[in-house]
Amino acid sequence: MAPQGPDPALLAQTGRIRPVLIHPDPMLRQVCEAVGVLDWASLCQLAGDLLVTMYHAQGRGLAAPQIGQPFRIFVMDSGWKNGAPQPRIFLDPQITPISGPVETLDEQCLSIPGQPVAVTRPTDISVSHYDLMGNLTTTFLTGMDARIAQHEADHLDGVLIIDRLAASGAEVAR
Repeated sequence: MAPQGPDPALLAQTGRIRPVLIHPDPMLRQVCEAVGVLDWASLCQLAGDLLVTMYHAQGRGLAAPQIGQPFRIFVMDSGWKNGAPQPRIFLDPQITPISGPVETLDEQCLSIPGQPVAVTRPTDISVSHYDLMGNLTTTFLTGMDARIAQHEADHLDGVLIIDRLAASGAEVAR
């Protein structure tokens, strides 16, 4: 097995807390660029900053544009509030829904505080992404992990949960 790079839990200890951008900040609407433009040290620092900021803000996921960085990277940890942290880092992710059920649940976003939105998403997905060593891998996610990854990947394309609500025809507070 190829090396995975630095342990995400250690990166979370070395990162710095960054301010989370709030809608309607225009950075949240940018389509992000591939992380390959960053050198390895900058990429590790960004991953650490995302993790420590996510934990500090009491979130379960955070994407780079939410801290003002226009790169295709997000972090997540679906279970840290109920158990030991298990942070994950996704670089240049490509999400593919797996045939099967969809589910509508309320989602919250650190960039749109206090405005939960009912969003319909596939319950099972495949995510092709790179690790911090540049290895391409595929991760299969289900349930809450799949939902968080889809939510964060939307941020990389400038899509917010309020856009998902608008797509369903409901009224959106902008």
